Amino acid sequence: MEKYSQFRDRGSGIAPFFPVKSEPSGVYIILHIFLFFFKLPFFATVSITYFLILQWFPLGSLFKKAILWMILGIPGVWWIDLQIDGVKKGSLAKKHEGRVPEPSDIIASSFTSPLDSLYLAAIFDPIFTASYPHTRQVECISLFSAIFRALSQPKEYPPKDAKLTNLRTLLAQNPQRIIVVFPECTTTNGKGILPFSPSLTTSPSKTRIFPISLRYSPADITTPVPGGYITFLWNLLSHPTHLIRVRIAEAVHNTADNAETFEDKDIYLANILDNVVHGATTTSGADAPSSMSRNISAEERKTLDKVGEALARLGRVKRVGLTTRDKVDLIEAFSTS
Repeated sequence: MEKYSQFRDRGSGIAPFFPVKSEPSGVYIILHIFLFFFKLPFFATVSITYFLILQWFPLGSLFKKAILWMILGIPGVWWIDLQIDGVKKGSLAKKHEGRVPEPSDIIASSFTSPLDSLYLAAIFDPIFTASYPHTRQVECISLFSAIFRALSQPKEYPPKDAKLTNLRTLLAQNPQRIIVVFPECTTTNGKGILPFSPSLTTSPSKTRIFPISLRYSPADITTPVPGGYITFLWNLLSHPTHLIRVRIAEAVHNTADNAETFEDKDIYLANILDNVVHGATTTSGADAPSSMSRNISAEERKTLDKVGEALARLGRVKRVGLTTRDKVDLIEAFSTS
């Protein structure tokens, strides 16, 4: 991996896109093989039944959550540790008000594994969105899409046929739901927090944004490199258990909320996006991110920094300067090596 040292953060030396190596199985390889083939039929049956059939039926939130917990339980994924800012251990039932996400709130989640979306769905039954580095708008996606997005190629720009909206509109249309945003736009190995998409800047000032960090042990079920379906399944199903540590920060509010300027800003960003993607100007793709960054005000940057710093503190990691573009370049380097 050292020949890819240019993909380490210059300030900290962190490489957020390198895969996490599994511990050698050694004499336990027979056990791992047995566990994999024992769990695989149950995992596949429940997952396929839910995503192809049951999710389309009006079964109720509790029943769907129970099935999602079953999908998590078969490979032995256990939620063992929950810490909430401002709440002492053992007192959550008494002091949870305003400390955990509720309908009409936004979750800004870390993004390291397909299990992120599965866990959040099993707890909060939210609406999932996809963010992109160069636009404030988001794309509503299903739980299935959110899961496979963690194993897919990173995307700098939304597809041409994507139906985009902003968080203000999405919240107004779904006042009884929680909205999940993955502001880093692509997965990492959990060792650093990437620069954020500006999508969070479209949230209303009264809306609470809860940074949530999800950490896994062992960490080899993170998927910073796309396409590793077999590797992910092997790491997930061949271990007896996987532990989730959840950290929820205090709510952050968008102090830069200005409803009158959102449409103008979205149009401005969309025009730049069209020029970059379709070649209408001579601006290179490498120059595009700086153009987008310049269109983010100081107050908007402050909001994004608050969420980013909270996620870094929760995960006990540092913020890095590497972006989705760097991950795209790394994947291209992998494919040509």
